[in-house]
Amino acid sequence: MNSLSKKTHLMSRVLIPLSLMLFSVLTWAQDAAAPTLEERLAKAESAAAAAQTAGDNAWMLVCSALVLLMTGPGLALFYGGLVRKKNVLATMMQSFIMMAVITVIWAIFGYSLAFGKIDNQLDSWNLIVGGFDFLFLNGVGTAPSAYAGTIPHLTFMVFQLMFAIITPALITGAFAERMKFSAMLVFCTLWAVIVYFPLAHMVWGDGGLLNAFLGGKIPALDFAGGTVVHISSGFSALVCALFLGKRIGYPKTPFAPHNLVLSVIGACLLWVGWFGFNAGSAVAAGGLASNAFVTTHFGAAAAALGWLVVEWLRIGKPTVLGGISGAVAGLVGITPAAGFVTPMSALAIGFIAGVVCFVAVTEVKKRLGYDDSLDAFGVHGVGGFTGAILTGVFANSAVNTVFKDANGNALPSGLLEGNPSQVLNQFLGALIAIVLTMIVTYLLLKIIDITIGVRVSGEDELSGLDISQHGEEGYNLDADLGVLGTVSGSASMSALPEMVEAKS
Repeated sequence: MNSLSKKTHLMSRVLIPLSLMLFSVLTWAQDAAAPTLEERLAKAESAAAAAQTAGDNAWMLVCSALVLLMTGPGLALFYGGLVRKKNVLATMMQSFIMMAVITVIWAIFGYSLAFGKIDNQLDSWNLIVGGFDFLFLNGVGTAPSAYAGTIPHLTFMVFQLMFAIITPALITGAFAERMKFSAMLVFCTLWAVIVYFPLAHMVWGDGGLLNAFLGGKIPALDFAGGTVVHISSGFSALVCALFLGKRIGYPKTPFAPHNLVLSVIGACLLWVGWFGFNAGSAVAAGGLASNAFVTTHFGAAAAALGWLVVEWLRIGKPTVLGGISGAVAGLVGITPAAGFVTPMSALAIGFIAGVVCFVAVTEVKKRLGYDDSLDAFGVHGVGGFTGAILTGVFANSAVNTVFKDANGNALPSGLLEGNPSQVLNQFLGALIAIVLTMIVTYLLLKIIDITIGVRVSGEDELSGLDISQHGEEGYNLDADLGVLGTVSGSASMSALPEMVEAKS
């Protein structure tokens, strides 16, 4: 063997064992660094939970924006188009200002009263109102809450805020064109504190009297606010209409809407925003939200047709105002039921709500003679009550399991499924809301009337609330005249009235 072969043989005897040792070390290190099956599963579960939180949170933030859209511009345009042109700004301002006022008091103490919980020594009070643990949003941060386990507490808080904003704004339709702006501010603020915050706690708060999921004594079902929002605002609207009395000239003087185009746009925005209102109340981007989304749409569509069919048969023409009013009535009627009933049941609920609200707005209002300016009671009060009762009829455990036996098996939810007592629960929940709302509304109006007065003077009412309350006009006709004069060039002043008439 030559020297080269010896060297090669020697190197092979040394390098091969070293290579094997190095390979063993690397393999051991790789195995040691590799996660175990349990660690990989835990990591996958953490990633899935993070994705669910992100998805649910994104959905709920969008829903919060949609519900705010319902107040401004939705309700502002809907109500603004229905009044006379001298009151359009004042009417829209009533919706807009609620976005500011209610937000501030909600942040300071309103959310705490609605969704806080009183300690064990005061359990009886906790049936009616929450505690002070969330004052100034203390403890309301990015971590989940007991009300929603997959979204930040802040998101749940701001979603509920949008409900608190629109509810007193709905009442303003009853006293449109005749209530002082200052009185409206005081009334709506105090009403939110004394009526809305406790009622929201009773229906949705932990330990609330009417909460079917968190220990309520009367398990009434209200998925998205049929009782909390619509019954409360609607029956308050009736008291307001009766207390303030009729507008000057009503009903002999025509009070036709000044701009139905605005109202149609507003109604369509309400319809779109209502998906956030109802589907968002699932508080997650899951199957329940899908069901609430579909039932909301079906209920509105069926109600619009129901209202128009009866109107067409009764007066010979289907009106645009009737169509949009029917759609809103259907949205109101399906609100308490959206997360408890099937899409086919939603069609029935919507159609019934459309017909019942038509009768309330036309026949009942005429026979009783009250001046509910924009039919807040006829649509929201009557529609909310109708929807609440029909929820007890059509609620289905296959959609949302509310009641369970000792073994965790689903029990019937509504009358048609074999639970007739739920209709009684729905009636009691609605009755509690009606009594609380009407008594507090009357007392507040009486106190405000004694102190600062609730109604504008006859002169101010005739001139319009835009000028008398805000010093502004929604439509500046003087500017239009100036433009006409400029465009006409050599046209004489004698021709100006004809030009204005032609333009109008």
